This record gives sequence, structure tokens and C-alpha cells, in this order.
Amino acid sequence: MRIIGANALSRVCYNKAMAYIRKFKTTSGATGVQVCYKEQGRVVRTVHVGSASSEKSLEKLLRKAQGIIDSEKGTPMFNLDRFNKK
Repeated sequence: MRIIGANALSRVCYNKAMAYIRKFKTTSGATGVQVCYKEQGRVVRTVHVGSASSEKSLEKLLRKAQGIIDSEKGTPMFNLDRFNKK
């Protein structure tokens, strides 16, 4: 059995809300992007960022969604560097 220190446990319990980016297919075939917020396993808030029909516009929407999360949390939760084309 692994024992977790008090500091680690308090960090886990401190953050009761979680934000994530949700991608889904719309009925028109585009890809929708939303920022969803969960508390205690339930979605409590959803922000629709937009719908994209091309890869380039999808990348823009994902960056916008990341910006929404970063502005509220103060630290990035997702690494979108894989979308940077070099």
C-alpha cells in the first residue's frame, strides 16, 4: 500500500472542479469544440467555442478553447504544441 503525503493529498482535494476540451461531430459534418467543466463527476458548465469544417479552423478553435481554460485557471492544462507546424 502506498502512503500519500499530506501535501499531495491536499492538492488533489483542493481542485474540485476540472475543465477539459470536448470535440464532437455536428450533424452537418463539422467538428464542434466546447470547454466543459466538471465538479464531482458531473458536467456543471459548457462553453461552446465554435464549429470548424477544416483542420486549420479546428486548430484555431482548439487554441481559443485552451485560452479560455488558461485565463480561468492561470496555468495551462493541455499541451497543444503538437499542432505547431514547423
